[in-house]
Amino acid sequence: MRRLSGAAFLLYFLITLLSPSDGADTLTLDHPLADDGERLISEGGNFALGFFSPTGSDSRYIGIWYNKISVFTVVWVANRQRPVTGSHGSLSVAANGTLVITGENSTAVWSSPSRALSNPVAQLLDDGNFVVREADGNPSDPNSFAWQSFDYPTDTLLPGMKLGWNLTTGFNRQLTPWTNASDPAPGEDTFGIDLRGDPQIFEWSGTRAVWRAGPWNGLQFTGVPQMTSYNKFSFQFFVDATQVVYAFHMIDASLVSRLFVNHSGTVERLVWVKDRKLWNPLWSNPNDLCDTISPCGPNAVCDTSKAPRCGCPQGFQPKNPTNWGFNDGSDGCVRKTGVDCRNGTDGFAVVSGAKLPDTSSSTVEWVGTTLDQCRAKCLKNCSCTAYAQANISGSGSGCILWSTNLTDMRVYGSGGQDLYVRAAAADLDSETSHHRIYLTVITVILALFILILALVGCRAWRRKKRSRGSMSGMATSFTERHNDEGTDAKDLDLPLFDLGALADATGNFSIESKLGEGGFGPVYKGKLEDEQEIAVKRLSETSVQGVDEFKNEVVLIAKLQHRNLVRLLGCCIQGEERMLIYEYMPNGSLDSFLFDKAKGWLLNWPTRYSIIVGIARGLLYLHQDSRLRIIHRDLKASNILLDMHMNPKISDFGMARIFGGDETEVNTKRVVGTYGYMSPEYAMDGIFSVKSDVFSFGVLVLEIISGKKNRGIYDSSRSLNLLGYTWSLWREGKGLELVDEAIGDSYPKAEVLRCMKVGLLCVQERPEDRPTMSAVMLMLGSDSALLPQPRQPGFVAMRGPLEPDSSASKQDSLSINNVTITMFEEFCLLVAHAKKRPLPLTLV
Repeated sequence: MRRLSGAAFLLYFLITLLSPSDGADTLTLDHPLADDGERLISEGGNFALGFFSPTGSDSRYIGIWYNKISVFTVVWVANRQRPVTGSHGSLSVAANGTLVITGENSTAVWSSPSRALSNPVAQLLDDGNFVVREADGNPSDPNSFAWQSFDYPTDTLLPGMKLGWNLTTGFNRQLTPWTNASDPAPGEDTFGIDLRGDPQIFEWSGTRAVWRAGPWNGLQFTGVPQMTSYNKFSFQFFVDATQVVYAFHMIDASLVSRLFVNHSGTVERLVWVKDRKLWNPLWSNPNDLCDTISPCGPNAVCDTSKAPRCGCPQGFQPKNPTNWGFNDGSDGCVRKTGVDCRNGTDGFAVVSGAKLPDTSSSTVEWVGTTLDQCRAKCLKNCSCTAYAQANISGSGSGCILWSTNLTDMRVYGSGGQDLYVRAAAADLDSETSHHRIYLTVITVILALFILILALVGCRAWRRKKRSRGSMSGMATSFTERHNDEGTDAKDLDLPLFDLGALADATGNFSIESKLGEGGFGPVYKGKLEDEQEIAVKRLSETSVQGVDEFKNEVVLIAKLQHRNLVRLLGCCIQGEERMLIYEYMPNGSLDSFLFDKAKGWLLNWPTRYSIIVGIARGLLYLHQDSRLRIIHRDLKASNILLDMHMNPKISDFGMARIFGGDETEVNTKRVVGTYGYMSPEYAMDGIFSVKSDVFSFGVLVLEIISGKKNRGIYDSSRSLNLLGYTWSLWREGKGLELVDEAIGDSYPKAEVLRCMKVGLLCVQERPEDRPTMSAVMLMLGSDSALLPQPRQPGFVAMRGPLEPDSSASKQDSLSINNVTITMFEEFCLLVAHAKKRPLPLTLV
C-alpha cells in the first residue's frame, strides 16, 4: 500500500472531516461531497447520489441511482458532457445556491443555474429528485426549490417527473439517451412533446422524427394502446395556459418503474422484478414496422396483421399500384373520387382501432361535445379531411379536425380509437350497393340451404343415429364439455367436431384422403361443408399423466390467434374416437422449398423477405402480445408452414413453454429441440428464454437467405457450419456470396445485407447481446448502417461427423403437411377425458 506524505494525509483528513458521512441526504456550504466513495442517501433509502464511472470508462460523473436495487441503474447524470478525470473530484453547494462539480486543480467542470439564497442546502429526496433550497425551507414544497434535477432529465423519467413545456418560461424538459453504455453524453435521439397542433410526444433522431406516440385522448396516447391495461399506474397529460406536460405516478407503491430511452433510441417502460433481479420491459417503442413514422405514406393505413401491411381506407386507392404490389406503400393513397363539399353530399368512412394521424397541422375545438357536432363542423369546412373526438373519457368532448393529408396512421387489434375520414358519396354509395348485393345473395343462399336441409334431414338424422356416442354437433364447445365434466376451464372455446361430419369431410377416412401415418395414428385431408380444407389426425390409444397440472397452459395455447401461427381448429371426442383438426396448409413446410434445389427458385427474394417478417411477427406475438410469454423452443424450417399465398405460419408447440408473471428464463435438466437451432446456453446448460427463440430465428433467417442448412459444413478447412461461414463472409465484406443462387441476381442488396446483419445479431453467443423480437421487427425496417455491429455467433465451428437434423426430445411425432405435431398439442383431448380415463404422457 502506498504511504501518504504528511501534507497529503492532512489534506485527506480535512476532506474526510468536512465531507458528509455516507448515508446523509444533504449537502451544506461547509460539507461538500468528495470523490472518495461517499454518497448521499435519500431519507427513505430509495436513491443514492455520488461519483461513478460507467462500464468501460475511467471518467467520473455525479449521478443518481437506485439504492435498493441490486443492478446498478443510473437515472440521472449531472456533468454528462464534462467528466472528471482522475479521482479528485468534488460536489459542493456555493453561497449563491449554485451546485459546482470540480475536478483536477479545483477546476469547475459543471455548475447548475442559481437563484440567490441566504443559506442554501442541496438535498436528495426519496423520489430521486436532487434539489437546492433554503436550509429552513420545506422539502415537500416544490415551490421552495431554487433548482431541481427533475427539471433537467437525462435518459430516464421517474414517477412524478414532468416531460414537456413550461409555457410561461419556455423551458422544455426532454429525455436524451446516453451516447453509448460507456458515455452518458447526450446521444442523437430526443424524446419530448411537440406543441404544434394537438400536442403529442415524439422521438427524434436529430431533426428527423422516428416515432410518434399520437395525441392524448383522455385515457392514453393513441399510439400506445397498452397504457389502458396498466392498472397499477396513473398517467396524466396536462394542457393549459401555463404548461403542456406528461407525467406518471405509481398506484402500487411496491412497484419500481421508469420510462427509459436506451442508447439505441428505443423507448421502454421498465419494471423492476425483484425475484429475478432484472428490469422487465412492459412495452417498447418503436415496436414493429408500423411504428416508424408514416411507413405507408399519406392517407394510407398500416396494419401488421395483414400482408401487405399497407392499405387504403374506404374511398381511397393506392397512388402507385405497381409499387404497392411489391409491398412498397410509401407513395400512399389518393381519393378515388373528389369530394363535393359545395353540395353537401360527402360522408365519412370509419377507421376503427386507429392510432390517430399526425396532429401537428390539426386544430382542436373544445366547443363541440358530441360526435355529431364534430361531424357537422368537418362537413362545413371544405378543407376538412377527417375528424375524431379529442377526449374519449367520460361522455367525450372536443374535436380534432384535419385539413391536410392524413399521415402516420395505423390500426391495432385492440386499443386506438375511431377516426372518421371524409369520402365522396359515390365511393360510400358503392360500398353500400355492394353490401346490398351481398345481403341479397346471402338471403337467396340461405333459402336454398334451408330447402336442402329439409330434403336431406332424414338421411342426416339416420347417419347420426348410426354414429357412436352421438354428440350435440360441431357447435358444442370445449368449454361446455369441461363444464359438463366438472372442470373449471371457463375461457376456452375450442369447437368439438361431430364424427359424422369428419367422416363426410374425409370420404369416410378413405385411403385416397390419407396424408400419412405415424406412431399416433393416420392423418387425413378433408373438406368441410363450407369448403374449408382441414387436416384430421385420428389418434390411437395413448396414455398421459399430469393433465390437471398443465390444464391452464393448454387453455391458453388453444386460444392462440395470429395470422402467422398455425391454427388448431378443434377436436373430436366421440365414443372411443379422439381426433385433432388443423387448418390445412397446401404448400407444406418451408424446408421442402428452401433445401430443394428443384423448388428453391419458387422462393424469390420478396417471398423470402415476407416469410422472414411473418415469422418475426408470429414470434413477437408469442413473446409479447399473447396473454403470457410463450417460448417455442423448436423453431426451425420444417416447423414453418406455408399457406396458398406462401404466408408463413409457425407450428408445432409440442416443446413450447409458457412463462408466467415475471419469469424471464428457466433452467431445465431436459433439453428438447433440434440441434443446429438451439442456442448455446440452452444446449449446454439447459437455460432457455425468449432469447433462445431469437437465436433459432437468427439461424432460420440465415438459412432462408442462403438456402443452406446450418448443420452442413461450408468451409472444410475450418469446419465451419452455416453460422461460422456467414460470420467469415461478413467480416471479409463478402456477405452477398451467401445469397442462394436460386434467387438469381435481381434482389435489393441493401435489404438482403440488412436481414443478414439482423440474423447475425440474433445468433450472437451471449443471450444479453441478442435483440428482442420487438427490436428485430424494428431492425428489419431500419437502415442497416444504424444497426449495432454483431459479435461472433455461438457454434461457429463443428467437430466430428454430422448427423441429420434430429430432435433432442424423444417424443414420438407425426408429420402433418411436413410439420411435426407432438403430444403437447393433444392436451385438449386429454383434459377433456381427464376424469374419464387419465392417460400417462411424458411432458416437457
